[in-house]
Amino acid sequence: MVAHLLRLKLTLLRNSVRRSPWQLVGLGIGALYALGIVGLGITVLLFLRQADIALAQTVVVLGGAAALLGWAIIPVAASAADMTLDPARFTTSAVPMPQLLAGLALGGLVGIPGVATSLVALATVGTWSRSIPAAGGALAGAVLGVLSCVLLSKVVTTATAGLAASRRFKDVSAIVFLIPLVLTGPIVASVAEGIAGSGDFLAELAGSLSWTPAGAAWSLGGELAAGSYGAAACKFVISLATVAGLALCWKLLLQRALVTPPFAGSAKKRAGGLGLFARFPATPTGAVAARSLSYWLRDPRYAGALVVVPLLPVLLMFQASQTGSYGMLVFIGPLTAFLLAWSISSDVSYDSTAFALHLSTGVRGVHDRLGRAVACLVFSLPVALAFSILPFLFSGDWVLLPGVLGLSLGVLFSGMGLSSVVSARYTVTVPLPGDSPFKKPPGNVAQTMAVQFGGMAALLLLVAPEAALVAAQLVTGSAVPGWINLVLGPVLGLALFAGGVRLGGKWLDARGPELLAQLAVNR
Repeated sequence: MVAHLLRLKLTLLRNSVRRSPWQLVGLGIGALYALGIVGLGITVLLFLRQADIALAQTVVVLGGAAALLGWAIIPVAASAADMTLDPARFTTSAVPMPQLLAGLALGGLVGIPGVATSLVALATVGTWSRSIPAAGGALAGAVLGVLSCVLLSKVVTTATAGLAASRRFKDVSAIVFLIPLVLTGPIVASVAEGIAGSGDFLAELAGSLSWTPAGAAWSLGGELAAGSYGAAACKFVISLATVAGLALCWKLLLQRALVTPPFAGSAKKRAGGLGLFARFPATPTGAVAARSLSYWLRDPRYAGALVVVPLLPVLLMFQASQTGSYGMLVFIGPLTAFLLAWSISSDVSYDSTAFALHLSTGVRGVHDRLGRAVACLVFSLPVALAFSILPFLFSGDWVLLPGVLGLSLGVLFSGMGLSSVVSARYTVTVPLPGDSPFKKPPGNVAQTMAVQFGGMAALLLLVAPEAALVAAQLVTGSAVPGWINLVLGPVLGLALFAGGVRLGGKWLDARGPELLAQLAVNR
């Protein structure tokens, strides 16, 4: 039965990349990226063989503890990211619990994260190949450490299955975990700066962690290399107890989950009014705009794009503090307009098969394109204007404001027009409605990059006149190019917006059924 579950996992993984060549290419790119990270980790661990035992022990223990933490957090951040062997699917199957536990645990190693973690963990044997006992202890520690990672992941996933079935939990967790991802640069830089001046602290932290379930398994090789056989025996017992305890917790949680599967339903709510549909005209464009704006307010996949916007000034302020140049802060407005305008390029893909509603009701393509753009403009236009003006309120230098304002409006309107064309012609594989924003079907990386980066490059070409006028003002110091840009930006942007809506609508009318077929395949 264990072998059958492993074959099932491999079959599902193989079939998932057979759906399109793009998915296979994307999976290959992901594998190459993971291979690079694994290669770097293995190289560092092998070089540590020549380093001081204390230094090597610190690096291995802290790295192992970080891996364990990652295996605990990522399943929550990417709720239901890999549910090919969802325990709920075995509710009606008479699979013995020991075999089910073993099969699901080993199945957790099938995939890029499991293979990568296993390879890096085995590389610690090379770090501690200074003696046969140390190498043997490192091998045992690697096996116990990897098992701890997988079992902890299963415990967290099973324990939060009921919460993950709640839409509110998905919405809140997705946004909360997205914020540190956006601020990765400042966080990593701050941590690196703190680490640079606290080498002794890291050694003490590693020493403390080595006596806990988080680092005991990873410290076995170092203790044996240092000749501390008593400490190694104690930590081996701690490691075994950790694996046994996690396995027991997972067994109890899994037994409960198989008897009472999570329920994703919601309580009945009192019927309300028409909501946003009452605030828009009773026209095809107004209906599409109301529907799209409702998604912007309620769907966490859309909200993820909005979370980045208020964090953009933080990122630019951090960059300015590192370089000592605060001139880039005046371009917060154009950058925000760029992000918001391009955010609707995947609008149809996010609709998934609900796009059939637009086809079955006979909505014209131009009304569909215009309604989606108007919904985005409702909040993106005020935000872009505010972010264009606020930096000048703090600096007090208003010379560049007309040029920057014209650039922001040009980018916003031109981007809306281009996004209306792109989303009518291309689809990308995105999380399905109701899924976590972090959930991505395997193999979509290459296709998404080709569409997204190609479209962004086209947008840069479309706003080249406005950007050239801003550059001319910066070089010459004259205010004339800025005032020209204040007029040219909105005029040219609105012209491209109108052209994009008409062209996108024409393409949507011509190939709406084909677009729906592509969306059905992406499911």
